[in-house]
Amino acid sequence: MKGYKLTESEIKFTDLIWKNEPISSGDLVKRCQEEMNWKKSTTYTVLKKMCEKGLLQNENSVVSSLITRDEYYANQSQRFVEDTYGGSLPKFLTAFMGGRKLNNRQAEELKKLIDEHKEG
Repeated sequence: MKGYKLTESEIKFTDLIWKNEPISSGDLVKRCQEEMNWKKSTTYTVLKKMCEKGLLQNENSVVSSLITRDEYYANQSQRFVEDTYGGSLPKFLTAFMGGRKLNNRQAEELKKLIDEHKEG
């Protein structure tokens, strides 16, 4: 799964699973038909692709995720910082802040986060 970016329809499909897992493959087909207007074959094709990518599993007709929604989006965020800012978190934060000021609570939260993740 690492490094794989989902398409818009794959995100919608996976969100549906994240919200309802574990879900039977039959219920998944019904929900995809109702919410995305997909045919049964489309659902199973996308499900197979997502299982091959290591994001989902389909065991005994029960579909569940192998990675959480938060893990997927954390991976995408890290990839964005690597691709856009050469992996430099300070460069990313500088661009993200865009001259804005932090309030005291935000500053303390960031300090705590930095302390928790500081090397040795």
